[in-house]
Order: sequence, then structure tokens, then C-alpha cells
Amino acid sequence: MKILGVDEAGKGCVIGSLFICGYLIDEKKLPLLQKWRVRDSKLVLPKRREFLEKKLKKLADDFILIKLSAMDIDKLRTETNLNKIWIGKIQEIINDIKPQKVFVDALEVNTEKLKRKIISGLKEDLKGIEIICENFADKKYPIVGAASIVAKVNRDAEIKNLHKKFGFFGSGYTSDPRTIKFLKDWIEKNRQFPYFVRRSWVTARELKKEKIQKTIKDYWH
Repeated sequence: MKILGVDEAGKGCVIGSLFICGYLIDEKKLPLLQKWRVRDSKLVLPKRREFLEKKLKKLADDFILIKLSAMDIDKLRTETNLNKIWIGKIQEIINDIKPQKVFVDALEVNTEKLKRKIISGLKEDLKGIEIICENFADKKYPIVGAASIVAKVNRDAEIKNLHKKFGFFGSGYTSDPRTIKFLKDWIEKNRQFPYFVRRSWVTARELKKEKIQKTIKDYWH
């Protein structure tokens, strides 16, 4: 039986792309994932993640890695929300890769409702496949952990390249003070955020609004 694990990296960040990975193997290979201690990428050290990512790609029967840039996300969010975008990409992966069983790391609390949403966008011959949607599935199922690692390593590589080009900004998440400082400093010096910032994010919009208000105040004084 061919089983698919689906996970993402970078969904909630304000800087950088969202990576969604669908990782497919024959269930006979599952013991190898367990032997390699494949699990949630956040629980694996960076060097180990990079090592495992190469091994996982070789082991896979197939895998799909979707990258949505900050600009892609901003454009799509004018028509819909990020959860719907994410669900749509999961549907694309399943329709393309045609697994017999799917494990999804659920980003919505109501996992049964999420499952129904995913099934609604599948091709007719795939609507009957078994889909397991669970919160924190990347910690429980090695197949989802594999998808998590592939997505995370590729996001980390993008972030490293951005650091080299534009200076260090930490993780790119709004919870990171270094990221917020970078955004504040950038908007102080420039009129717009760079292409790799999700301008539609509340954090980015608020920081730009503060800059505009400050500029108007300075102008009138």
C-alpha cells in the first residue's frame, strides 16, 4: 500500500515562503523511517534534518514539494484565506500523487471537518481513500515527520539565503523579536517592505501604518 504524509513549514511566518510537502512511500518502508527516528522536524537538530532530508528523498516512491512565496500568498489572500489555500494544495498533492492512504498534520482543531473539506476537492476515484487528519500528526506518524523534515529543510535553506542577502532577521515568525526589529528597521528606511515579506499579514500592515502615522506627525510638526 502506498501511503502519503503531508505537512508544511512556514505557514504562520511573516517573512519567507510557505512550503508544503507530500511524501509517498510503500508501507513496507515504514520500519526504515522508525529506524532513522524520523519525526516532527522541530524535534530534530538542524544538521540531522539536512542529513535525513537527503536520505528521505532517495527512499521516497514519490514526493511533491510546493512553494508559495510571500507574494503568492499576498495575491491569493485577496481572494481567500490561508487555510483554504493550504487545503487546496493538499488536494492538488493527493490528486497528483494518487496514494492509497493519507496522513495529514491538521492545522485546524476540527479534524473531521477538515477531512471532509479535503475530500470535497478530490477526484472521484480518490474520494474513497482513507484519510487520517490529526493535530500534531508529525509527532505521532513517521510518514508525516518525513514530510515535515523535507518542508522544513527547504524553508530553512531559503531563510539562510535571505539572511545572506538582506541581513539577519531570525526565524521570520512574528513571535521572534529579531524578526519584528528587522521589519521595523526596514520600514523606517524604506517606503515598502521587500518582496519576501507577507505584506498582507496583520503585523506587516500595523508596522507600515505606524510608519505612515509617524511620517504624517513629523510632517505637520
